[in-house]
Amino acid sequence: MVEKLDLTVSIVLYNENLEELTNTINCFLNTPLKKKLYLIDNTQGKIFENIFGQKEVEYIGVGNNIGFGAGHNVVLPRVKEESKFHLVLNPDVSFTSLVIPNLISALEKEENVSMIAPKVLFPNGEHQYSCRRFPLISELLVRRFTFLQPLFKSTKFKGQYKDKDLKKPFFVEWVTGCFHLYKTLDFVSLQGFDERYFLYMEDVDICKRIDELGKKTIYFPKEEIVHVLKQGSSKDIKLFFRHATSAIKYFLKWGF
Repeated sequence: MVEKLDLTVSIVLYNENLEELTNTINCFLNTPLKKKLYLIDNTQGKIFENIFGQKEVEYIGVGNNIGFGAGHNVVLPRVKEESKFHLVLNPDVSFTSLVIPNLISALEKEENVSMIAPKVLFPNGEHQYSCRRFPLISELLVRRFTFLQPLFKSTKFKGQYKDKDLKKPFFVEWVTGCFHLYKTLDFVSLQGFDERYFLYMEDVDICKRIDELGKKTIYFPKEEIVHVLKQGSSKDIKLFFRHATSAIKYFLKWGF
């Protein structure tokens, strides 16, 4: 029987900044574990093929933009018997070499926890509110439409755990999908992401499904990563409609 890898990682690629992506891959390569990285290329022209040739990196050219969740799900049949832990990673994230080993150590101690996520910082060092309570439709509307914010100030920040000590680990309802570290068997049991979401809300949905299974997600701020948050749906009308469509799908699935 072949011994399992400590870690598999998947990164879905579309319109990526090559410098940011290279930095993320180098962070992975510097992690002292038995590991493998899958690069899932959703670009039509497979533009990231033959760029990264390291032995711990495997390229998968989809040749079509199948979406974030479906892209990550491509590796499900492979990682099932391949690794103990699986990391869903964005292509614009950086971290030090011991972040993943330390998160794995913490996750191993929690029998009923399926996924762990670190503290997330902006490149300028400011804190990103990456852990949240499950969203209300009113919260999403207020955050999206600024003219509503003076009337509903408390609603805008309702999901941000501002009542918690964010310096200490605790169980959370959901965490943003830039860095999800799963026990591989749990990720496979969940069948990965719900592919009905093309982009946005799939991270909330999978955490909801973890919760429905009676398992937990843990926020672990003793470890930190840096994420170049693009906030594309705030700047691009097409992405805004994708976000809105995903939100509608989420609330139709789980209730308003």
